[in-house]
Amino acid sequence: MILDSLELPSTWRRSPVSAHFRRVSRKGFDDKPLLSVYREHGVVPRGFTDDNWNLMPTDLTAYQLVEPGDLAVNKMKAWQGSLGLSQLEGVVSPAYFIYTPISRSFDQRYLNYLIRSRLLAAELARLSDGVRPQQWDLDPKAFERVPLPEPPMKEQRRIADYLDRETTTIDALIEKQQRLRSVLKERRQELVRAHLADVGPQVQLRHLVVRERPMTYGILQAGEHDDGGVPYIGPADISRVGGTPALQDLRRTTVEIAAQYQRSTLRPGDLVASIGPAYGHVMEVSEELDGANLTQDTVRLALDPDRAERRYLMWVLQGAASRDFWNFEITGATFRRLNLGTLARTPVPLPSLNEQREIADHLDRETAKIDALIAKAERFIELAQERRAALITAAVTGQIEIPT
Repeated sequence: MILDSLELPSTWRRSPVSAHFRRVSRKGFDDKPLLSVYREHGVVPRGFTDDNWNLMPTDLTAYQLVEPGDLAVNKMKAWQGSLGLSQLEGVVSPAYFIYTPISRSFDQRYLNYLIRSRLLAAELARLSDGVRPQQWDLDPKAFERVPLPEPPMKEQRRIADYLDRETTTIDALIEKQQRLRSVLKERRQELVRAHLADVGPQVQLRHLVVRERPMTYGILQAGEHDDGGVPYIGPADISRVGGTPALQDLRRTTVEIAAQYQRSTLRPGDLVASIGPAYGHVMEVSEELDGANLTQDTVRLALDPDRAERRYLMWVLQGAASRDFWNFEITGATFRRLNLGTLARTPVPLPSLNEQREIADHLDRETAKIDALIAKAERFIELAQERRAALITAAVTGQIEIPT
């Protein structure tokens, strides 16, 4: 075990999870929980209500009650940090193990830091079995044998005090950069909105597509991945403005299946728009994707070059006005997704081609400056979060001297 080989200070000892927690299974939750709303460590509090009550399952027999102080452990995602001491009385899904405390050997704050530390996550990843990470399953008996570093109680409290101070400082810096990132993203959005407002008469998107290659979605059933087959693009492959997936990252279907969907074959310069639940992302088809196809959750737009500049239209389709139109059109829908008809009716402000190019050039330049600032803020956040995680792991395992 990773934690077994860790050298601890001489006054510390190791003790297994089972010395401090006992696994329990409590059934009989009467209130209806809301599964679509995340709560800390997967716990949905008792009595929680929401307008989305119709999304709830009718059979809750497999769900478990959780009480304050219980340790909730997601058997599939514990290695990603999905575990912790619950502060709530509520319910969790069958994906969780529930442990009730049976000892008072740990300071709660120290224990919280310990069980969310990077080293414990690495230990749980090692103990999880599965074909790939998304299917890993933690054996509860293996988890119960994990040896936890246990310093004297006085030192636990000193470590917790130290981490409370240090993480509060780091969290404040992270929050400041997150606010800056939000402000920059709003500024970017307003810049795009301002340059697309009242720039020309509005036409529906369908009038900007080449008649010989109408708007269409693609492959309904792609089948198993075929290394030598035809690549296809889905919603997950489409990123923000200017983004394009690498050919080697795309899934492929057989030549025979692709041949049934020649109507949706892609050519360089086409645009692909996502219409699934994460609708509204747009990308341009590159030269290396010539001959590729797309899925039913994406739509091909073969633009008329005499009427529409591709870069300009990408800005329009990813702008706030288009999103507002789509959100209004699908209000009340059970499954929030676009369809060909809604996408085709999207209003597009259409100035002359020269004006479209000028607007696209200006937005490319100005948003690049804002994007650089956003990237800088995100890099700061990433480094601060890395430092926070490393500091916690070092402190709870006795690898650093804690100042008095």
